[in-house]
Amino acid sequence: MDYHIKDIELADEGQLRIEWANQSMSVLNIIKERFAKEKPLKGVRISACLHVTTETASLMSVLKAGGAELVLCASNPLSTQDDVSASLVKHEEIPVFAIKGEDRDTYYSHILSALARSPGITMDDGADLVSTIHTQETAVLDHIIGGTEETTTGVIRLRSMAKQEKLKYPIISVNDANTKHLFDNRYGTGQSTIDGIVRATNRLIAGSTFVVCGYGWCGRGVAMRARGMGAKVVITEVDPLKALEAVMDGYDVMPIEEAAPEGDFFVTLTGDIDVIREEHFLAMKDGAMVANSGHFNVELDIPGLEKISVSKRIVRPSVEEYKLKDGRRINLLGEGRLINLAAAEGHPSSVMDMSFANQALSAEYIVKNGDSLKPDVYNVPPDIDNRIAMLKLESMGVLIDQLTEKQKKYLDSWEIGT
Repeated sequence: MDYHIKDIELADEGQLRIEWANQSMSVLNIIKERFAKEKPLKGVRISACLHVTTETASLMSVLKAGGAELVLCASNPLSTQDDVSASLVKHEEIPVFAIKGEDRDTYYSHILSALARSPGITMDDGADLVSTIHTQETAVLDHIIGGTEETTTGVIRLRSMAKQEKLKYPIISVNDANTKHLFDNRYGTGQSTIDGIVRATNRLIAGSTFVVCGYGWCGRGVAMRARGMGAKVVITEVDPLKALEAVMDGYDVMPIEEAAPEGDFFVTLTGDIDVIREEHFLAMKDGAMVANSGHFNVELDIPGLEKISVSKRIVRPSVEEYKLKDGRRINLLGEGRLINLAAAEGHPSSVMDMSFANQALSAEYIVKNGDSLKPDVYNVPPDIDNRIAMLKLESMGVLIDQLTEKQKKYLDSWEIGT
């Protein structure tokens, strides 16, 4: 079996951490039991470009139980957990191409290795796999029946491709499932981003001014957690509706140029480029902490920061200090990459349980329906979304009401008024 990882000797350590995470992934475990019996993915080759974490390992185990032939590569150079890679290779016999800290050339060589298996289904976290297929490895398109995408950033890219009629196969937007973005993006990103910042800096959040750039579901989650830890939270936005919602939620809202001199911590979560630019770095106070929790580090103008700096040094793991001409220091966390994975362990497994349940069931859906889908970006079918929510509630021991026949009839009618 071909693979490229850091150290196979880390496998047993990784297996213990995978087992720990899997204890909180009840929905995936239910799906795995059914997949093991029914084999809905039998013989289907799946190339996955995902964050190589303990939770992803559980997803791989479910897909393998369903009969899939798998290969996994990293979707971000800093998000790989090397012990997990080793465990997947040794204990699951799944080819993995991922090393934490890999350079850009290695990153894309790993993507090409994953595509060399001629997948029938792609699983993406940021759309790098899909874009590589469409620009370099077009021959792979002959075998693909469909794919999935799990991030806001990736969905933006894919919808752009679809709009320009350049997308060549159907892709399900796992990111837009309610059981994904309402929970993974809000509660997962909220907790794990704060976790990454605290691990990297060991600085107190309480009493600080915490600037959150973007008030989508990820931004909402981070803002909520920062406020809960005692910070004054400032929101920057370009969308008037989201900005209005942030105001109504009790946050200060202002342009980034006004927030720049006030912030102690900055986090970008927009999916766009150059959210914090050279002129904003120049306005920041000495010792400002700057992080990104969007998928790509382009949300921060790092070349601009390099340009205005006279020196830089690593002052602690995941913290790079840039010194400006006047002596002020700007601290870049996790190289500007996903701080929750660059400096911490990513989302808690209990919330990834639902996200990866969507991945597994969407793969099954593609196998059954891919031939009838045109090249476009599709939402997760509502029945899958609702099924996952019910399974999660059941695993938590939570019961809910059921509609009576009379209530169903009333909701389906128009004749009954006041």
